[in-house]
This record gives sequence, C-alpha cells and structure tokens, in this order.
Amino acid sequence: MVTVHHRTVSVDGLDVFYREAGPADAPVLLLLHGYPSSSHMFRHLIPALADRYRVIAPDHIGFGRSAAPSVDEFEYTFAALARVTGRFLSTIGVTQYTMYVQDYGAPVGWRLALADPAAVVGVISQNGNAYEEGFVPGFWDPIWADAAERTTETRDALRPALGREAVEWQYTHGVPDTTTVDPDAWEHDLALLARPGQDDVQLTLFRDYTTNRDLYPAVHAWLRTSQVPVLVVWGRNDEIFDAAGAEAFTRDAPHARVDLIDGGHFLLESHLDEVADAIKGWLQASERSA
Repeated sequence: MVTVHHRTVSVDGLDVFYREAGPADAPVLLLLHGYPSSSHMFRHLIPALADRYRVIAPDHIGFGRSAAPSVDEFEYTFAALARVTGRFLSTIGVTQYTMYVQDYGAPVGWRLALADPAAVVGVISQNGNAYEEGFVPGFWDPIWADAAERTTETRDALRPALGREAVEWQYTHGVPDTTTVDPDAWEHDLALLARPGQDDVQLTLFRDYTTNRDLYPAVHAWLRTSQVPVLVVWGRNDEIFDAAGAEAFTRDAPHARVDLIDGGHFLLESHLDEVADAIKGWLQASERSA
C-alpha cells in the first residue's frame, strides 16, 4: 500500500499544504488542481502513480488546507498563485517535473513553464485549457462580461457559481453514470467555499481569468519551441472546456497524444483508471524515447 504524506510548508509567510507520495529520488509529477477543488481531487490518482514517481499535489492559496488570507491581505491573481507555487517548489527542492494541469491548474502551470522552461519536462492536460477553442460560450460569457465591465451587477451575476447547484453540476455534467461520482467530492468543496471571505476570493479570481487568455500566444510559442512531450486526456463532454480545446494542442505540439474520454470536467471522479493508465503508458513511452 502506498503511503501518502500530508504536509505543510511556509512560503513567504503563507502556509502551503500539499500531498506527497513516492520515492524521493524518482521523477516528479506535479499535480495542479482546479476550481472549486484542491489537492483533494487527486486523492485517488496519487497512489496510482506513486509506485514509480514522486507525486506532489499542493493546494493553491485560498483553496483546500493552504492559507486563505482575505483579498485585502493577498493579491488573488493567477500570476500571484503561480509565484507562490514556484516558491513552493524551490522550498521543497524540486527543480524539474512533469506537470498535470486541470482547470485553474493550467494557467498556474503555464506561468511556471514560461518563467522556467527548463523545469518542465512534460505536460499532462486534463481539461486544462490553453486555446480559445476550448471555451464554451454559455459558461464563459458572464465571466468575460464581468472582467470587461467590472460592475457590481456583473460581479453579482457570478455568485451562483459559488453555490451548491453549480458546484455539484461541475462534477456531474457530462458523466454517463453520475452514481460513479462520490458526493463527498462536492461536499468537501462546498464546505471550504462557505468559509468567511471565500466569495470575495473566488469572485476576484473569476475577474482575473481574462489575463490567462492574454498568455496563450506565449504558451503556444513555448510548446512549439520546447517540443515538450504532451498528453491531453480530456472529458469530451465537458461544458466548461470543450473537446475542441483538447484537439487544439496538436497545432503547436503535433507530437501530442490526445485521449478524449466519455466523461466531464472532473474526469478523475468517474474515469480514474482510464486516466491513470493513459498517464502511465505515456510516461513510460516518453522515457523510452528520451
């Protein structure tokens, strides 16, 4: 049985919680979670990969068991989340890694790669967007409107995304059999979202999301020039990030492997074994060709 450690380190005065398993001298897999979850979303994937890899999954600031200062105490931008993650990696002595990015984990991961391209030796994107084709208009239009107009009305229009119905929907939409999704997953997220000040934290990050689109041309250039190995394993029925966003990776990484799976946004909840098998097979193939 794999032992998973639950640790906390201080990074620039902020507590960063992370899960870690696997041999200390093994290649590193960095797992970067999305909204509204935390490293909790990787609770089953970590043991599945830790036999041959050192698997590390931090909680972003404001999420999970990491520090969650108020919006007056911390600049909640994706650039700031990435800076803390980079400092976290330095603190625990990680200099090279393959990153698994999902949802919010993607813009954090892209910033890490652009800041230190030599550190990233592989990319696994699980519904982690990097292309305009990936945005589903019905979901994203209110977010773009708030970022553009910055009014109380456009901000308040996003508040339902913090509620039970929206959070549960993120886990269940696009899943052929919703009974395979553990309700504890969204109950865990809802409990953390209910903390005082969390509405301001999350609404501030929603407003900042447009900065991630501005980053995409640089990400595409990095993919082309680095020729970093890429695995795209995607819930094809995701109504947040469309499957077209998965296929778009091959434009800048023609060597990328793209696996579209009959699931939704949080693919690990319903298709863990398929995702884990795809990752292990791809990693082993990448090692043989290196």
